[in-house]
Amino acid sequence: MSETKTSAPDSTPAAGDEDLGAAGSQLSTAPAEDAPNLPSLGVIGWARWFWRQLTSMRVALLLLLLLSLGAIPGSLIPQTGIDETKVAEFRKAHETLAPIYDKLGLFNVYSSVWFSAIYILLFVSLIGCIVPRTWQFVGQLRGRPPGAPKRLTRLPAYTTWRTEAEPEQVREAALALLKKRRFRAHLTGDAVAAEKGYLREVGNLAFHIALIVMLIAFAWGQLFKSEGNKLVVEGDGFSNTLTQYDDFKSGSLFTQEDLDPFSFNLKNFTGTYEASGPNKGTPRIYKADLSYSVGADGKDKKTTIKVNEPLEIGDSKVYLVSHGYAPVITIRDGKGNVVYRDAVPLLPLDGNVTSTGAIKVMDGYRNAKGEREQLGFQAFFLPTYVKGNELASQFPALLNPVINLEAYHGDLGVDAGIPQSVYQLNKKNLKGFKDAKGAQVRENLKPGESMKLPNGAGTVTFEKEIKEWAGFQVARQPGSGWALAGSLAAIFGLAASLFIQRRRVWVRAATGSDGVTVVEMAGLGRSESAKVPEELGDLAGILYEQAPGAPDAEDDPAESEASPDPQVVPAEGAEK
Repeated sequence: MSETKTSAPDSTPAAGDEDLGAAGSQLSTAPAEDAPNLPSLGVIGWARWFWRQLTSMRVALLLLLLLSLGAIPGSLIPQTGIDETKVAEFRKAHETLAPIYDKLGLFNVYSSVWFSAIYILLFVSLIGCIVPRTWQFVGQLRGRPPGAPKRLTRLPAYTTWRTEAEPEQVREAALALLKKRRFRAHLTGDAVAAEKGYLREVGNLAFHIALIVMLIAFAWGQLFKSEGNKLVVEGDGFSNTLTQYDDFKSGSLFTQEDLDPFSFNLKNFTGTYEASGPNKGTPRIYKADLSYSVGADGKDKKTTIKVNEPLEIGDSKVYLVSHGYAPVITIRDGKGNVVYRDAVPLLPLDGNVTSTGAIKVMDGYRNAKGEREQLGFQAFFLPTYVKGNELASQFPALLNPVINLEAYHGDLGVDAGIPQSVYQLNKKNLKGFKDAKGAQVRENLKPGESMKLPNGAGTVTFEKEIKEWAGFQVARQPGSGWALAGSLAAIFGLAASLFIQRRRVWVRAATGSDGVTVVEMAGLGRSESAKVPEELGDLAGILYEQAPGAPDAEDDPAESEASPDPQVVPAEGAEK
């Protein structure tokens, strides 16, 4: 992001520091920003100022913060695109608050005007930041590191020594050493200029580009996503069309044509559980064996879906999300005619698959008087029944299955055109079957047993066959792969921008006034770090071995040869 740099009004750089400023320039790709001359600003000036503010680091961080805060209501308040039922319940329970939420767009946060505005502004801010930085960085890569300042002593890391080697030899040795250490180096005048750490800016740019990729991927996924659920009993199938789903939700730009054409049949469901110990009843294996085909003329293929191991078809993923039992029930009228025979899916209430549901006979039944009626049965199923405890199953497997049926007759209310759940019984227009004592008819049945309805109304049989059902979620989330790639790129880019330092090194070798070569080495980093002096000391030690120190005129040669390598110390005036 662009950064604003200001200096005190009365600060005037010394003449000797002009070349130092040039040497330290362009260590960052942040665009230079001049303070606007407010009295002379016109329309263009204000537009430029607004653009610079929008593409600055502080505004981008503010937009990221606002985007995060704006997503909070979407997590706490029911959303129309996710659960219409909960939204309706919220409106009913909060008659005063709901209209305010409507005006603020809090029931559809992610497609609201204000959230979209923040999203687009952040997108534009990132684009406006990346383009100039990339252009400037390419220019830096095509250029060369700047020449050495006149006064290397003013740099943060500095060292010097005298040597009897020729200046040309020292410069050639320094050039070879720096290139071996993967510096971009070249000779300029009496010095070698080198630079390293370009991956820092590469990482910085990669981080910003990755953010844009993530924003696009998330927006694409929200607009074109779809998610539906379907309960399938063993032996039944599913075709990926809107009418086949039990419930379905999608993004605002999703169309029916976006559905991947496929179908599948549930051949068998297998579930095993821990039989003892502290984890008794915990599922060990959940898997669904399917046969599926892609397209209208696709060949059947076999596969197995497990938890967190979905079936992938095109952009869709089919997940196994739930499981339960579907007892097979046969109902006969008073003459023995079968008016109903089917596997009835029941919904689990707890971890031991204690289940409940409803059985509805809507057509084909006549009572003992020959009159048309509808039958309804409230069902309560226990996979493992223990005598004395009729409220809950003791284990999720079918060890001692029992179904409890409560019988009713009359009008189920399905002909009124009002939608109702297939798992619940509307008893408003129903009458309970009464026994000889006037009590509601209600019995526990084991597989193979039957219940007789009073007054020759018929029988209900709990067949020995008990099927299982599996709940599947078909999710289509386009752009998820790009979002993952963007997230990984953002992590690596941020790591590179934080842990790699852009730095420059200069090596000057010139003949001194006494005819002896004076070697100066200095380093400069984008920010203060112990790495620059350490690296400079390492380079100086290696170069010192190739161009050892020369004895001073007043010193004994033996003492000079025994002197240690040069030490890198903070230069005069440098910050510590």
